[in-house]
Amino acid sequence: MTSATESVQRRVQELRAAIEDHNYQYYVLDDPRIPDSEYDRLFRELQELERSHPELATEDSPTRRVGSAAETSFDEVVHRLPMLSLDNAFSEEELRDFDRRVHDRLGSADDIVYVCEPKLDGLAVSLHYERGALTLAATRGDGYAGEDITANIRTIPSVPLKLRGEDFPDLVEVRGEVYMPKAGFEKLNRRLADKGEKTFVNPRNAAAGSLRQKKSTVTARRPLEFCAYSLAVTDESRLPDTQWDSLQMVKGWGFRINPEMRRAEGVDACLDAYNELMEKRDTLPYEIDGIVFKVDRLSLQQQLGFVSRAPRWAIAQKFPAQEELTVVEGVEFQVGRTGAVTPVARLKPVFVGGVTVSNATLHNMDEIQRLDVHIGDTVFIRRAGDVIPKVVKVVREKRPADARPVVMPTQCPVCDSDIIQIEGEVVARCSGGLYCPAQRKEAIRHYASRKALDIEGLGDKLIDVLVEKGLVSTVADLYRLEAGQVASLDRMGEKSAENLIAAIDGSRKPLLWRFLYALGIREVGESTAKSLASHFGTLEAIAEADEDQLTEVADVGPIVAGHIRSFFEQSHNREILEALKEAGVQWQEETVTAGQAKPLAGETWVLTGTLSSMTRDQAREKLESLGAKVAGSVSGKTACVVAGEAAGSKLAKAEKLGVQVMDESALGEFLKNHGLD
Repeated sequence: MTSATESVQRRVQELRAAIEDHNYQYYVLDDPRIPDSEYDRLFRELQELERSHPELATEDSPTRRVGSAAETSFDEVVHRLPMLSLDNAFSEEELRDFDRRVHDRLGSADDIVYVCEPKLDGLAVSLHYERGALTLAATRGDGYAGEDITANIRTIPSVPLKLRGEDFPDLVEVRGEVYMPKAGFEKLNRRLADKGEKTFVNPRNAAAGSLRQKKSTVTARRPLEFCAYSLAVTDESRLPDTQWDSLQMVKGWGFRINPEMRRAEGVDACLDAYNELMEKRDTLPYEIDGIVFKVDRLSLQQQLGFVSRAPRWAIAQKFPAQEELTVVEGVEFQVGRTGAVTPVARLKPVFVGGVTVSNATLHNMDEIQRLDVHIGDTVFIRRAGDVIPKVVKVVREKRPADARPVVMPTQCPVCDSDIIQIEGEVVARCSGGLYCPAQRKEAIRHYASRKALDIEGLGDKLIDVLVEKGLVSTVADLYRLEAGQVASLDRMGEKSAENLIAAIDGSRKPLLWRFLYALGIREVGESTAKSLASHFGTLEAIAEADEDQLTEVADVGPIVAGHIRSFFEQSHNREILEALKEAGVQWQEETVTAGQAKPLAGETWVLTGTLSSMTRDQAREKLESLGAKVAGSVSGKTACVVAGEAAGSKLAKAEKLGVQVMDESALGEFLKNHGLD
């Protein structure tokens, strides 16, 4: 040991002040400024300095305390037995050192049996029962005195208000963790965000904030749970011999204990338990940040005793941190397959969740504004398992003077088309849907889909290969493909290639509404495409219509009209349409019906059985072009039922209700009379 230099003394004072401030921010204000991993580093640094320079260790050091002083708005509760914190192990070596110390103090060479308990990420509380009834609940506070939160605890469904059975002492104290499950945390934050209120950084912070509400009615609306982890009673003769058995006793009284808990004999078995639980960590419905190892036999616990702030018979081995601090060095904008433009933070690399992270999603501009993210900010990054890292909080106190706000670009960073964000929508999108390379595969998939141009044989995997081989860049390139090119691809024979080329050729003269739907204009579905086609008659008329003219069409409101105008205003999209024309695609014009009634307008028709001269879909399209609504069931309001071969119950019902029935031959004649042969 060496005497402390002035710089060491100064660093000790800085660490104590910082830790006390972070305790206050976390425990009193429920507004943490740093993630737990950063707090642990500060705490351990102070511990090491005080261990190396014991003359600097003082009674008021945070290392001699468990948490923060109690908030004065709650009554103080002095604990009968101190609620100690735990020392942490961050590596296999540190856990083995703990096991060696246990053996040395006990003077035993035999393997120690430990109870392995998941370390729930919540708030430690103490529950007192008198003659089986809950009389007092308190937070841990500084370990010696906490806050009276009885009214709030009573609102948590998993806290028994009365112990089950009769085999319990008159005075019982059960300790455990109040936590918030992941699903409840996400739902709570969504609700708070929708109301414009402050959200919580993580489930632990949410649990602490919810439990310390001034009104228990607020706590009652929060999805809190309680899990017991220890038992203390005034009549020690009633205690079982082991930690394991004491928790089984508590379970019998009506408390939840963690189902992942297990016994392990020896330190190697403890390490196995650690690794197995870490693998399950992300699949659990609640957050855990490590595993607690406790000497199982209570007599050995008493023999080992404790130091000022922690028992010698227990230790928490921490998992890799899922939250860290880092700096936003820039923001880039990525374009997804559907045109969604997503801001991505470029970060100063940081190790979090077991990997080095240099990027994190910011979701959208609304989220950037909610978080108030600036380039240059220090931020909390969270990564759990394989989940994409995300920014969850900005530390505004560390914002540099030259920090810059994040600005959404006006042009797509991939294809230079306009970026459009319709009022009321959260997501901004690139408007170059047919042209944008980022949307290329999705545009082709949609164009070839069954409800669009129905190009049989052009599936997702083949589209991927065609694009990746450079054979197809836009939908117009499909019509330039040759059978020999396709046949040369893996798993494509000559016959399959010829069939594909034939299917592509067969799509060169689509109905106007099908072609319009195939273009993938945002929010233009089948129904809207049909309405537009029948109202305007030609694609040129739709492309030239202003928003007022577009909104005259049924199914088209101001937002959809805006999407249509944006699509046709992009020069890249118009270039693709010209390329399709040059490739021989001739979409069919339709008879304009604006201002005049269709012959079947207002009528409901039903198709049943098998048709030989056309498919059911083709028959449905022709009837819909005449104004009919084609339904799937027969009722008294049905105007006509078309019955093909093997018509079943629908035909029988039509006859029973006296609904007009038409066979396939009559349908063909009917359609021919209306110019649809």
